Amino acid sequence: MAPKSDDERPTLEDVAAFAGVSRSTASRALNDDTYVSARSREKVLAAARDLGYSPNQAARSLVTRRTGAIAVVLSEPEARLLDDPYRTAVMRAGYRELADVGCQMVLIFSDTREDLTRTVRFLEGGHVDGVLVFAPHRADPLPRALRLLRVPVVFGGQAADLRRGVHVVDFDNENGARLAVSHLVEAGRRRVATIAGPQDQGAPIDRLAGWRKTLVDAGLDPAGLAEESDFTLSGGARAMSALLERAPDLDSVFVASDMMAVGALRTLSAAGRRIPEDVAVVSFDDNATLAPAMTPPLTSVHQDPREQVHAMVVTLMRLLEGQEIKPGQQVLPVSLTVRESS
Repeated sequence: MAPKSDDERPTLEDVAAFAGVSRSTASRALNDDTYVSARSREKVLAAARDLGYSPNQAARSLVTRRTGAIAVVLSEPEARLLDDPYRTAVMRAGYRELADVGCQMVLIFSDTREDLTRTVRFLEGGHVDGVLVFAPHRADPLPRALRLLRVPVVFGGQAADLRRGVHVVDFDNENGARLAVSHLVEAGRRRVATIAGPQDQGAPIDRLAGWRKTLVDAGLDPAGLAEESDFTLSGGARAMSALLERAPDLDSVFVASDMMAVGALRTLSAAGRRIPEDVAVVSFDDNATLAPAMTPPLTSVHQDPREQVHAMVVTLMRLLEGQEIKPGQQVLPVSLTVRESS
């Protein structure tokens, strides 16, 4: 069948007549206006679907001033992002969650000063309706640069050093660490070390604080039992080697990410330490492709990137609808998935 010409394609008037509503009601329903009843919206959407009606996006954007695109900005080096299973999960979740609300994802990597300038210029240019940002480093200038944007911005995790005037969706990192360390202490472990993430980022700072507070509350001494690393497999391996050299009597370790825990497991195995008999291991992320596949499978604090991105998208859509939402931090709960490593 030959494609219909522009003159043969169903119009908004056709949709309105088919649904038995006025043209203005049909227009508001198709634009998801809140002042349309649920029944009318369902009738209009069904009519549009049955007739094969597709609004002209360019013309529609002139009226609504919407592009239908949302930027997802990741402020990390591209190579590290693509090797990080958590950030990869965030990108997949961003695509899926935005598709579910009818938006196109525009993915932006911002690392260098030149990237920052280009990113801000692009976001200021009216190419997107809103921005989801992951900028974990405390000294990152990107969050402050984005405060002047005329489009809404929602941060995944702490927005660098900003504490006020921003919308943030984060996980309960400190309580996650408390769950992990309490699990080890309750199992009788007394020399509980930790491999902490980079201390220029909010999440690893909170996880380290949770480890330390839990040990102190249990009457245990954390001195000399922490080693910082960089969320990579090789970093986890190096940190575990340093801990074994400094504290050979450690009987357990809380690792701030699954990827670092993989390196720690390899180092412990090479050192002849049995897991969990000699050293119990608990990590953070509960990545579906890593934690259950390790030998032995990893006990890990569970956080779901899609849950975080979903909450961010919900907040962003409410802001785009003009709802008054007080800036602040939404903290998502975490849980502990216990497996054979502890």
